[in-house]
Amino acid sequence: MGTAIDTTLKDTQPGWRNEQSSVSLPESHASIHVPKGGSRWRKMMAYIGPGLMVAVGYMDPGNWATDLAGGAQFGYMLLSVILISNFMAMLLQHLSLKLGIATGRDLAQASRDAYSRPVAMMLWVLAEIGIAACDLAEVIGSAIALNLLFGLPLILGVLITAADVVVILFLQHRGFRYIEALVGGLIMVIALCFGYELLVSRPEIAPMLAGLLPSPEIVLNPSALYIAIGILGATVMPHNLYLHSSIVQTRAYPRTDRGRASAIRYATIDSTVSLMLAFFINAAILVLSAATFHGTAYAYVADIGDAYQLLTPVLGAGFASTLFAVALLASGQNSTLTGTLAGQIVMEGFLNLRVPGWLRRLITRLIAIIPAVIVTALYGERGTGELLVLSQVILSLQLSFAVVPLVMFTSDKTKMGRFVNPLWLTISSWAVTAVIVVLNGYLLFQTVIGWI
Repeated sequence: MGTAIDTTLKDTQPGWRNEQSSVSLPESHASIHVPKGGSRWRKMMAYIGPGLMVAVGYMDPGNWATDLAGGAQFGYMLLSVILISNFMAMLLQHLSLKLGIATGRDLAQASRDAYSRPVAMMLWVLAEIGIAACDLAEVIGSAIALNLLFGLPLILGVLITAADVVVILFLQHRGFRYIEALVGGLIMVIALCFGYELLVSRPEIAPMLAGLLPSPEIVLNPSALYIAIGILGATVMPHNLYLHSSIVQTRAYPRTDRGRASAIRYATIDSTVSLMLAFFINAAILVLSAATFHGTAYAYVADIGDAYQLLTPVLGAGFASTLFAVALLASGQNSTLTGTLAGQIVMEGFLNLRVPGWLRRLITRLIAIIPAVIVTALYGERGTGELLVLSQVILSLQLSFAVVPLVMFTSDKTKMGRFVNPLWLTISSWAVTAVIVVLNGYLLFQTVIGWI
């Protein structure tokens, strides 16, 4: 653990409006020791953690339905879409961590400093709505897993997920490393569960590897294109950009140009490797669905509950359904932990508001819990399914308002100094942003048309 530091931070670059800004996550800021000497491996170990917490957003319950539907209907063909979306995520998360390390600001603080108060307040409201929508999918996913495993009513499962507020308070009091360890442990549970699922489903290796190459049929087949856009459109969770730009600052690296350059290098390795693990898990869901359901009478399975019911009888493996639900529960709980933390970062960053930690987390959790409880009580399982769809539409609306400022800030030399994006990275970033904005807009349009 590091020593306590001043909770105000003077500007590191001249391009920011405010003379002083509170540090991000003050209770954990610069609290994790980074060795000044020793091997590169020791330094790398000090930086491992934030990438895993960000990777959670790419394997949350909101992604499961599209992966299941893609595998069941089109076999391994959409693996290439998951791979491409992962590369896009790696780029944007790199920008996020670079913003936090180079400027000492998270994305919420940077937005507050760069824009007028009305614009910053609008961005805060949109960010809170986006986090609540993402959190909603995670709460419902956990509730579905508890229902599948233990037969608990969905409404009770929703209420149980509120306990993560207590968990975060306890672990953050002990140290930020404890939160990272819990998240990493749950990711390993998910990976082991799907490792078993892949073994018993026995996917065909050659078609699976061929699926990593983009196929023209993805564009030519309207149904495949719609699911592909669903996968790509939900690639980057907006709360991950706020989260990553903050939690990388928990490392006690030297706040000098040389120290920041080293921190950016190690944090990028941590992020990239962690997102490759997220790719494995997302790909495993699609591969499992393809190997089990594609070309059978169950080719249109897209519902998590149906997949759970069918896995064991179709595969003939006793633990297939149980481990599927265990992985879903671990995914949901992991996502609620990181989502609640992102809510704290957004509230503090945009409002510069200092309120007790327990109150911040309770407010964040209630924003997601209350609508989930109401809809579950009134409409049951059908209502939660529709609420999941609505949450993804809201995320599509909000994402652009996080990605565009991020690319603008990291491409501005007056704000980033020597750490500004080189020309090739600026062009790549704007290209990825354009793809995300267009695809999310198309997905939103198709969803609204479907409702009408």
